Amino acid sequence: MFGRGPMTDDLIGAYEEIPFALSRTASLDILELAKHKHYVPVLIEIDVTEARAALRRHKKEGADLSFTAWAVKCVAQAASEHKRVHALRHGRRTMVLFEDVDVALAVYRRLSDEETDERLPMPFVVRKANERSVGEISADVRRAQTTTLAPGEQWIAPEGLAPPPWLLPLAFRLPRRLRRWFYWDRLLANPWRIKKTMGTVVVTSVPLTSKSGGRGWGIPIAIHPLAVALGAIGRRPSLAEGRGEPGEPGETPSPPESRETLSLTVLFDHEVVDGVPVALFLRRLTELMEGAFGL
Repeated sequence: MFGRGPMTDDLIGAYEEIPFALSRTASLDILELAKHKHYVPVLIEIDVTEARAALRRHKKEGADLSFTAWAVKCVAQAASEHKRVHALRHGRRTMVLFEDVDVALAVYRRLSDEETDERLPMPFVVRKANERSVGEISADVRRAQTTTLAPGEQWIAPEGLAPPPWLLPLAFRLPRRLRRWFYWDRLLANPWRIKKTMGTVVVTSVPLTSKSGGRGWGIPIAIHPLAVALGAIGRRPSLAEGRGEPGEPGETPSPPESRETLSLTVLFDHEVVDGVPVALFLRRLTELMEGAFGL
């Protein structure tokens, strides 16, 4: 059944029933699993004026670099220097710290065999993002947006324990407890399977706009040990460094400069990391992003 066309009701008004895509089941599973994570969210603002200017310069020169790809590069670099933030537990007594930082992203794609026009966030993993250039990561994003999908495929370039497309319709029809026993428990109990399948970091972009300089954060829902959400970029007045505040002795008041500020949300898994490593990671991430690292 694919729903019914537009209908009306005197008390409700016009409405339309559309099918709930079976392919959304994986998203529902992740939402359920995320309830049991012990995340600490941190909301910060980062000046990305220099980085945005560099990206515009690259675009004029013919290199169309992605802002998201650049953010992935910065996050991966900071995580490689502070490995604890993307550590994974192995049983009750051990944690695994990885040298390489594999970052999961998602692109909205339409299933090749769907009769509806609904689009899903399809994950893919940027391997060794800390060693890749912004251009290479941008190319990965472009390929994920355009690569040909197999019928039923919901995972771009699946690896590790990612389920094959032919198995998904059957798995989605199983009761949730069976899906968890059959797949999720096997995946999440093994840190090496997790890394091979979905990486240790996820970066998501929340499509927010801020024309008046206001703030706009998104709080992601995830199951990775480190999750980063890129929010709104707004213009904010700021005094130029070294000019002093208006009214200081010997200083001539200067008009404020307009700076581009990113609202950034970072989720940390409190089971594997505490305040000091988090603070060091955030300080390094801020340095990288404000310094237009990699551009």
